[in-house]
Amino acid sequence: MTELVFATNNLHKLNELSKLAGDNFHLLSLKEINCFDDIPETADTLEGNAALKAQFIWDKFARNCFADDTGLEVEALGGKPGVYSARYAGEEANSEANIDKVLLELKDQSNRKARFRTVICLILDGKECFFEGIIHGKLLTERHGRAGFGYDPIFVPDGYDITFAEMDLDIKNKISHRGRATEKLIDYLKNI
Repeated sequence: MTELVFATNNLHKLNELSKLAGDNFHLLSLKEINCFDDIPETADTLEGNAALKAQFIWDKFARNCFADDTGLEVEALGGKPGVYSARYAGEEANSEANIDKVLLELKDQSNRKARFRTVICLILDGKECFFEGIIHGKLLTERHGRAGFGYDPIFVPDGYDITFAEMDLDIKNKISHRGRATEKLIDYLKNI
């Protein structure tokens, strides 16, 4: 079984990805490799941030690793919040404040189309590869559900009538942006 460091401190992401990875590879958290650094996310694209995080781990620890970056891209907002999704309402903001800001900006909008996009950067033996997952959907005018994290309580994926926050985690993992990107990552690892 391949060991891979997942360059994240987000326990929700770590749990989701561990479940998706199953027995295909063993995920190590940053804590498990004694990485307590504040890893930079200063790029202006999802690809750039994923690469920065993965490269940081590779350079400092020489461990095979991957990192992801995810953004909510809202059509009526010209693709915002995008790469700034986690800090849309400010550097110290939390998910609730970020959701409030998006809902306020969409208050008078009839176009509620949005998509989640995840980009994973894998560094394996020094070689960099990227994998992308996208799911289209719409944003509600208020929160529904208590599961998930981030914008999950207001995002309804196309073909469904419930939010990510109302979904069973197994269903969400099968259809989500992160699930789709991870599936590509797993397929790649199985075939090398």
